[in-house]
Amino acid sequence: MNEQASFAVGLIETQGFTAVFEAIDTALKTAAVEVLAREKLGGGYITVVIKGDVAAVRAAVEAGSAKVNGLGRLIAAHVIPSPSQGVLSLLPK
Repeated sequence: MNEQASFAVGLIETQGFTAVFEAIDTALKTAAVEVLAREKLGGGYITVVIKGDVAAVRAAVEAGSAKVNGLGRLIAAHVIPSPSQGVLSLLPK
């Protein structure tokens, strides 16, 4: 059986620590979400994964992404509603 989660995960990836720090601070102040993981990818690339209900994650990712300009470079911002267990198993522990 393919069970799916009843929440969403959002990803904000930037080049630059200051940019991702500001993006996540803004995301957490915008909506009721929590940080699941932070992954340094090398070359100054950092991805932060957040979790919450779909509307909250969408609002948080949108607001956080908007804060990146001028502080660093936004590489990607994405929301996955109801992620599969397989996707969740890929998150850093």
